Amino acid sequence: MCLAVPVKVEQLLEHDQAIVELSGVKTTISLALVEDIQIGDYVILHVGYALNKLDPEEAEATLKLFALNDTP
Repeated sequence: MCLAVPVKVEQLLEHDQAIVELSGVKTTISLALVEDIQIGDYVILHVGYALNKLDPEEAEATLKLFALNDTP
């Protein structure tokens, strides 16, 4: 099963790359498939690529749902 998750852009890098954060974990991803991304934006991440920009309220609501499912 594949899962696309919302992540927050923390830093923009050269060559269409960015550092994003999810639950305290930071990783480098590709922004090659999206345009006009700024620091603080949320994007949908799937296998290392940002697929599209996401509304901040929708991203935060989705992340809250993931957090609820993490509790035993």
